[in-house]
Amino acid sequence: MEIFNTVSTLQQHLYQLTRSGKKIGFVPTMGALHEGHLTLILDAMEENDIVVCSIFVNPTQFNDPNDLKKYPRPIEKDTQMLESVGCHVLFLPEVEEIYPAGLVEPEFDLNGLDTPMEGAKRPGHFKGVVRVVYRLLDIVKPDSLYMGQKDFQQYSIIAQMLRQLNSGIRLVMVPIVREIDGLAMSSRNVRLSKEGRAHAPILHKVLQEVEYYVNSQPFPIPHKATELAFDLFKQHGIEQIDYFEIVDGNSLKTLHSFEDSHFAVVCAVIVIDGVRLLDNVILFEK
Repeated sequence: MEIFNTVSTLQQHLYQLTRSGKKIGFVPTMGALHEGHLTLILDAMEENDIVVCSIFVNPTQFNDPNDLKKYPRPIEKDTQMLESVGCHVLFLPEVEEIYPAGLVEPEFDLNGLDTPMEGAKRPGHFKGVVRVVYRLLDIVKPDSLYMGQKDFQQYSIIAQMLRQLNSGIRLVMVPIVREIDGLAMSSRNVRLSKEGRAHAPILHKVLQEVEYYVNSQPFPIPHKATELAFDLFKQHGIEQIDYFEIVDGNSLKTLHSFEDSHFAVVCAVIVIDGVRLLDNVILFEK
């Protein structure tokens, strides 16, 4: 695996590859990698000649400077994990490479996708995400971009950005990778206590119950599904629910009737041990 720290050396390397017709798949990350990230790499490797992974802890998407400071940076371990699955290129830039002085950046209309759910809890977060993904795509110029379903709202926002750019980049959503008990893999899971970790899979179990209700009833109703979920959370002692939303998978607007959508997703965040656990399930896509 080749490692580059500057935009110029990375672009020189990729230019030599693309001029010979090689297709590039790109996986942007903030490091602290786990099996979910490696699944993105492996999917990209199946469909492309060269896979580029970036590790960059993006300061513009953090609301709290302390969160940025505390964000884990196990670079040696991350590098070993990428090498173990055969990733071709690692881009490991400093902030000055991504945001040089005088950088001109476009403004995007996110069409309200950035305001509900995570956007309500973390104001400005998605503007920072869009900013860094745009910049990284401009640097790498990939044929395909791979993102995980776990961050469904983020995926939807990047899809909106690519539509506005009229970009030819193919955006691929890779299904959530889960632990054997159903917990969605996340860098945050290591912060759970033993008791909290044992309790955490309830989030996915509740989402599965909602999925079963929606797809087994002849006339399911969104607010009934939400009531079911909150009752189950209460039964299992989950007291802090940041949000629980059944939304249209394209607009991210709350659904009041399943007849209003061809694509429904349930998205939720609960908090255990002070750790925000995020998950979602696609209820149907017609």
